[in-house]
Amino acid sequence: MQRLFINTPLTAGSHVEPPAEAAHYLTNVLRMKNGDTVLLFNGADGEWKATIHLEGKKRVRLGVVEQTRAQTSLPDLIYCFAPLKQGRLDYMVQKAVEMGVGVLQPVITQHTQVPKIGIERIRANAVEAAEQCGVLNLPECREAAKLDRLIDEWDPSRRLIFCDEAHETDNPLPILQSLQPGPLGLLIGPEGGFSEQERALLNRLPFVTAIPLGPRILRADTAAVAALALMQATVGDWGA
Repeated sequence: MQRLFINTPLTAGSHVEPPAEAAHYLTNVLRMKNGDTVLLFNGADGEWKATIHLEGKKRVRLGVVEQTRAQTSLPDLIYCFAPLKQGRLDYMVQKAVEMGVGVLQPVITQHTQVPKIGIERIRANAVEAAEQCGVLNLPECREAAKLDRLIDEWDPSRRLIFCDEAHETDNPLPILQSLQPGPLGLLIGPEGGFSEQERALLNRLPFVTAIPLGPRILRADTAAVAALALMQATVGDWGA
């Protein structure tokens, strides 16, 4: 069943009006008719079944019928990433949402090639991924921060996993499996990697744990998916 994010409260018996773009998609792309049903979610009230009511040629109202899934808690995983070029950034954000991150935090490093971030585009990609993959929670999308500021403001009780392409080993599993339970963050660098100064800074911090990602150099968007899968499987919610 088609899922649609609606930025409005959802309760049984209420009626909501989707944005014009969503209404156009339902009626002109999917060609839905009066009485057809969709699933609605807003990131706070769970998922709801709703019935389509067409009023004229352009107006669409959605009658909320019943809840199909209760709201789940937002994953406690902060994903910090150096911005990429547009198409690959879109992909990376979508995969991060699918993998269960709770916060999307762009980070500006010395080798970052895309210093300006379209935060609304990041939010749009997060919504699209949530709609398509049955996700009930939308991650918090934060404004970009420079690496030194991120480190200065980081809560030291939250362990930060730093993917270090120059790590002396290839296997991240023993390192991740040795971590104590607790809140986590993940840091993925830019296409050019972290500078030597940044690597030295990160490796000095007591709340940072460096891990490798195998014997091959990975592109940043590939590294993101690989690292998130490793973390969720070893210390994340896949094994909870």
